[in-house]
Amino acid sequence: MAQQALPERGARLGRPMGAAAARTTVHGVVLLLPEGEPSGTRRPSRLSVAATLPLARRLVRAGREEGLAAHVVHYRRRGWNGAAADAASDTAWAVEEVVRRYGDVPVCLVGHGMGGRAALRAAGHEAVSSVVALAPWLPAADEVDEVEEVLEPEPVKQLVGRQVLIAHGTNDERTDPELSYRLAERAKKANRDVCRFEVHTDGHGLHQHRSEVQALAADFLLGSLFHSGFSRPVADALAAPPPLGLRMPLAAGFGANLGR
Repeated sequence: MAQQALPERGARLGRPMGAAAARTTVHGVVLLLPEGEPSGTRRPSRLSVAATLPLARRLVRAGREEGLAAHVVHYRRRGWNGAAADAASDTAWAVEEVVRRYGDVPVCLVGHGMGGRAALRAAGHEAVSSVVALAPWLPAADEVDEVEEVLEPEPVKQLVGRQVLIAHGTNDERTDPELSYRLAERAKKANRDVCRFEVHTDGHGLHQHRSEVQALAADFLLGSLFHSGFSRPVADALAAPPPLGLRMPLAAGFGANLGR
């Protein structure tokens, strides 16, 4: 007798962190979007979800006084899966769920790798105020993907009206940092509130400068969600024309004196 396939589990929000967990008033929400794979219909790896938790905790600590809540998004499938863009669809669902739970609060999407691509792609929802894409996976236009589809250029129109931060390690051998620069360059033409930082000598996981990357994400999140102002390097990167504001080096020790 053939074994029946298990019913597909829907996307869901991970356990609440920050203001939602403390049952205090939520004034803003950050959704953490894990890494994934180009294709795959199996359930996501627990390790990819676990890898987002240190950054989630850092952001929650930084936003405690502002009423920040955080959730990790659990995708239905571990792959992007071509035109289906499953991770982006799940992210759009997650933003809707945030609106249902918390009402009219600003949302920041923070993703790594495939999650970075999902954050950028799903930014068009009216509740999304800002996006942080860390080492985003952005396939080159005209490349043939895992499901034999010729890729169109990544859209940037949905980023208009959002504040966008991209950070990428210069030694990333998994996702090409030059492709995130090209996307940032196109996005900057439509939206001046785009900046990009280069994490010199770091790889895809951004482990070598983890403290600085987390501080950068926290600074950008608080400034964009709660209008608390940006640090000088972030403000300069947003104001500078390309290529300066899109190839801003992330200084060693960034965040040490920010108090966030």
